[in-house]
Amino acid sequence: MIARLRGKPAGRRGDSLVLDVGGVGYLVHATKSALRRAEEGSDLTVETYLHVRDDALQLYGFADVAERELFEHLLSVSGVGPKVALAIVSGSAPADLRRAIVLEDTARFQAIPGIGKKTAQRVVLELKEKLGGADAIPIGAAASRPHLVAREALVELGYSVVEAEEALVGVDPDLSPEERVRQALRAA
Repeated sequence: MIARLRGKPAGRRGDSLVLDVGGVGYLVHATKSALRRAEEGSDLTVETYLHVRDDALQLYGFADVAERELFEHLLSVSGVGPKVALAIVSGSAPADLRRAIVLEDTARFQAIPGIGKKTAQRVVLELKEKLGGADAIPIGAAASRPHLVAREALVELGYSVVEAEEALVGVDPDLSPEERVRQALRAA
């Protein structure tokens, strides 16, 4: 298996990049964070996953090991292939996605293009135990409940889930859900 490549970005094809490693150009389907790093133009190290099919060998690239590990977990979910897993990992930081799984936040996954309600529910259901279950709610996750309430309030006001998450990024996490919504609306 090819676990990591280091080379110079030599081109881009949609959501993929060509990485020149010792004169050989590897086509790597990459996450958004890996593609952003490639835009810098200097040498790039990409964590990779080699997906083997009957008719093709496909490389998937990630900015760090946490992205690759989450991608591999997602591949174990029934009905989730590499393209869907890549879309999920590209949608948010791995820590945010893990927290969404532990908190059973299916709306976070449904906000990702190509992910429906059933797929979001399967991701949460099948990965919750693998990623630690109820006993492993991350530090600060209890405080995420007010975050979810504030996000849902913004969604009710017409924001998409992604827009609501972005609006709440700079808001003080110690505030009540109502005050979080007020601050997010003021900043908009």
